[in-house]
Amino acid sequence: MTHECRTWNTAIYVRLSKEDGDGTVSESISNQKALIRSYLADKPYLAECGVYEDDGYSGANLERPAFKRLMDDIRAQKISCVISKDLSRLGRNYIETGNLLERVFPFMGVRFIAIIDSYDSEKLNPQTDNLIVPFKNLINDAFLADTSRKIRSQFQVKMKNGDYLGAFSPYGYKKDPHNHNKLIIDEDAAQTVRDIFSWKIDGLSPQSIADKLNTAGVPSPLAYKKLQGHNFYTPFTENKTALWSPKSIIRILGNDLYIGTLTQGVFTTPSYKVKRRVKKASEEWISVAQSHDAVVSISDFNLVASLMKKDTRAAVRGKAVHLFSGMLSCGDCGYSLVRKTITRNSKKYVYHVCSNFKNNKKCTSHSLSEAALYEAVLSLINNHIKMCVSISDILQKIDGLPLQRFDIQRIQKQIDCRQTELEKIARRKTKLYEDYTDGLISKDDFLEIKKSFTAQKEQSAKALECLTRELEEAVSVDDKKSEWVEHFQKYHDIPALTRAIVVDLIDHITVFEGNRVKIVFRYQNEFDAILKLIGSIDNTEPETAAI
Repeated sequence: MTHECRTWNTAIYVRLSKEDGDGTVSESISNQKALIRSYLADKPYLAECGVYEDDGYSGANLERPAFKRLMDDIRAQKISCVISKDLSRLGRNYIETGNLLERVFPFMGVRFIAIIDSYDSEKLNPQTDNLIVPFKNLINDAFLADTSRKIRSQFQVKMKNGDYLGAFSPYGYKKDPHNHNKLIIDEDAAQTVRDIFSWKIDGLSPQSIADKLNTAGVPSPLAYKKLQGHNFYTPFTENKTALWSPKSIIRILGNDLYIGTLTQGVFTTPSYKVKRRVKKASEEWISVAQSHDAVVSISDFNLVASLMKKDTRAAVRGKAVHLFSGMLSCGDCGYSLVRKTITRNSKKYVYHVCSNFKNNKKCTSHSLSEAALYEAVLSLINNHIKMCVSISDILQKIDGLPLQRFDIQRIQKQIDCRQTELEKIARRKTKLYEDYTDGLISKDDFLEIKKSFTAQKEQSAKALECLTRELEEAVSVDDKKSEWVEHFQKYHDIPALTRAIVVDLIDHITVFEGNRVKIVFRYQNEFDAILKLIGSIDNTEPETAAI
């Protein structure tokens, strides 16, 4: 029976994706259908049995829903002929498309027609088609590879420009209705993010924060997306109810997106043929600072980052960490201090002891009662705040002075001296070479003296580098001084300590034998620099107290 007499159950297959370069997706799909039906109009032996449409799917592989359904119908013997606009609609992968045409379709008795390419498996010319068809498939494959490279390059440029390329906006933000590549704050979700950071600073653990949000009925990021009508999927889904979890809290607390930094390009695919996502090295990520408005301050973000590195486990049967949790270290061995409760005469007493002593007996106890520590820390904090207030008053008086202050003049004079030294050394080296070429000194003397000059030059260059850096810091003090001073000034005459106050003002506390405590406050370097600037002292040690 010839093909003109036989009736073929014909499936129309159409496909389109962004890589194909068509401007309007729906029209292109419609055009494909119109072209195929025009072709079928005068061929009654090709009976249309259905349309299989993959709109928005790449030709790089065969993992397409409509194509899978087509293959199922072929196996069920519902379809005996497949027709498409051209070979590239079937696929752009040279190996997979060639396997379909040369092995799968012939084995299953399926006729394939590509109209534009004038290909009909029932009218093959072995002398030409066996060469031309694989060549066209190879060209289609090469086109896909080239398009993939161009798309990746365009994405790289957009990411470096701070354009957001995600399909869905991250929690706390939404896409700008006027520019979908820019993020703006979603106040409802952003307030939850601010609460999470605030609760962490107050001492709540990630588990406690998750429990608090779930109890209050606050939708988790996934649930929030679904409430907005997004068909959103994430591999972090752990249960059907999409509740808050400690992991989701930790992800938010560690995401610099919330201080305005947009980080993209974290994942990639090995090639256009392999869709498996792999994580790139962190140095290959693309981060753009100040890409969008921040939800939390940089100060709070850095504070939380510091707390996350410390041992801040919640107390047993407690929701929050202890007041000094993660803040105490031994002044002799550097190990952390652990909290220990002792009961005497029905009364509970709390002490902090060196963990290296408690677990290994390799240090002394450094035992310190929490009550005594509390009073010492409270006193030192209030004293430090008073000093900050005094510094603020002094700074207001010197604000009008020109940059040529005494300290800057001193540093500048030292820089001038070092530069003069370097110029002298350069002249001496030139004179030395002239003496050597004139035969006034031997080669050995020349090399020995040159070595000495080189050592002097390196020493002066290093000193000049340090002085230049010191000068830059002195000049920039004016720009930074108000930030940290105001940070401490907002706490005045603190009546009692809270976890938020402790972590907001103190970097760490070191405990020595003899009940001596040393506190390093936050912004300690800035504090020391200001004291040096105003000439009160040349250097300052962190606040200490003997209990």
